[in-house]
Amino acid sequence: MTLPTQLSHILLGSDDLQEAYIVGGSVRDWLLGRPVKDFDIEVFGISEQRLLTILRRHGRVDSVGRSFGVLKVTVSNGETYDFSLPRRDSKVGSGHLGFEVKVEPALDPFTASSRRDFTINSMMWHPGRCQLLDPHGGESDLRAGILRHTSPAFPEDPLRVLRGMQFAGRFHLVGAPDTLELCRSIQSTYPELARERVREEWYKWAVQSTVPSAGLRFLRDSGWLAHFPELQALIGQVQDAEWHPEGDVWVHTLHCLDALVRLSEWDKAPPEQRLVWAFALLLHDTGKVGTTREDSREGRTRIVSPGHEISSVPLAEIWMNRIGVPLGLQERILPLIANHMIHRAEVSPRSVRRLAQRLAPATILELTTILTSDAHGRPPRPKVVPPVVPLLLAEAAEQAITVRAPKPILQGRHLLEWGWAPGPQFTPVLARALEAQLDGVFSDLEGARRWLESQDRPGAPRE
Repeated sequence: MTLPTQLSHILLGSDDLQEAYIVGGSVRDWLLGRPVKDFDIEVFGISEQRLLTILRRHGRVDSVGRSFGVLKVTVSNGETYDFSLPRRDSKVGSGHLGFEVKVEPALDPFTASSRRDFTINSMMWHPGRCQLLDPHGGESDLRAGILRHTSPAFPEDPLRVLRGMQFAGRFHLVGAPDTLELCRSIQSTYPELARERVREEWYKWAVQSTVPSAGLRFLRDSGWLAHFPELQALIGQVQDAEWHPEGDVWVHTLHCLDALVRLSEWDKAPPEQRLVWAFALLLHDTGKVGTTREDSREGRTRIVSPGHEISSVPLAEIWMNRIGVPLGLQERILPLIANHMIHRAEVSPRSVRRLAQRLAPATILELTTILTSDAHGRPPRPKVVPPVVPLLLAEAAEQAITVRAPKPILQGRHLLEWGWAPGPQFTPVLARALEAQLDGVFSDLEGARRWLESQDRPGAPRE
C-alpha cells in the first residue's frame, strides 16, 4: 500500500507509533485495487495524551471525537487523517447510539478488530512491516464476494443491516447464511434507528453501488425489505411476459438499476444526480401493484398497468418521507417517475415544451437516462436506446430546453412597460400567457404582445 508522503512521515518517524495500523475501508479498497481516499489509523500501546503530542508535531489536531479515542490531524497540504486508539464497545441501551465506549490502549489487535461490523472491514495493514493482519478472514471473504459478520456482537447495532445493504451493492457481495440469519433475528429493532441514519445508508447505496441489485437482494434476504413495503410489494407482481420477459416488477427494477450504473452518463454524474436517478428508478414502477390487470382484446389476453406511472408518485412520496429525503430532491425525483411512460408518437414541439414544464425542476436530459435504463431492464431483450430518446433530445435541443423548462417570454415587467397597473391581475394573465406559449401560440415578445392585445384584460391600463 502506497501512503501519502506526510502520512508516511507521521507513521514511520516516531518510535512510539511502531504499532500503528491502517484499518478498515482503506485496506479493503486497496485490496480491491480501488483508490484509497480516506486513511484511518489505529494505534496500539500508547496513551491518548502521547498520541496527541506526536500528532501536534505534524499539523492541527481536531479534538472532536476524543471521547471515543479518535483524533483528526490536518497536515500542511490540507489532507486529514483519523487516528484512533483501540476500544471496546458495550451495548447499554437501544439504538445505534446505545453503546458505552471504553478506550483501551493495551488491547490486542484481534480483540480490537472484533468490534467492526463485517470481516471485509476488519483487516489491518502495518506500513512498516508491509504486513496484512487479517484475524477474521476478511481477505478471503472479499475475494469470494461474501459479506460476513465479524463477531457475535453484530446484532447489537441494527444499523449494520443497512450498512450490509450498501456494502453489498458497492462491492457486489452476497450475505453469508449465518449473517443473514442474524439480520433476520433483529428485524424488530428497525424502529430504534434514527431516520437520518437510515437515509445515509440508502444514499450510499444509491450513489456508490456498482451492482445496486446486490444491495437490494441483501435487504430482501435479511428480511429487512419488510420495513420498506412499497418495495417488498414488487416481489411477485406479474408483468406481461412479451414486454417483460425478465419476470416480475421486482426483477425488472433490479435490472433497471444495474443498467443505470453501466451507462456512460453515470460515471460523469455528481452524487446528487446519481441519487435522483437511482431513487427514481427504484420507485418508478411501485404503482403497478395497484393498477395491474388482465386486458383481453381481439382474442388476446395481456397484462397491463394503465396509469401506473401516476399511481407510483404517492407511493414514492411515502417511501422517501419515511427515510427523510429532502423536499428539494423529491421535487426532482417525482416528475421523473410521473413522466417515464413517454412514447415517440407523442413527440412534437408542443408536447416537448409541455413535458419540460411538467418535469421541472427535473429535466428532459435526466428523463432520457431513466427511459434508457428502464428499456435496458428487460433481458433477454436487447439493450437498445428507446426510439423516443433521440427524438426527445433533438426536439429539446432545437428549443433549448434540454436542461431547463421553457422560460416564460411574457413577464411582469413587460406588463408594466406596456402600461398595466400592478396588482393581483398579473398572476392569472401571466399564467395564461405561459400556457399559450407552451401551446405554440407565440414564440417571441412581439407575439406575446399581440396575444395580450387579443385577451380580455382583467384590469384597466394606466392612461
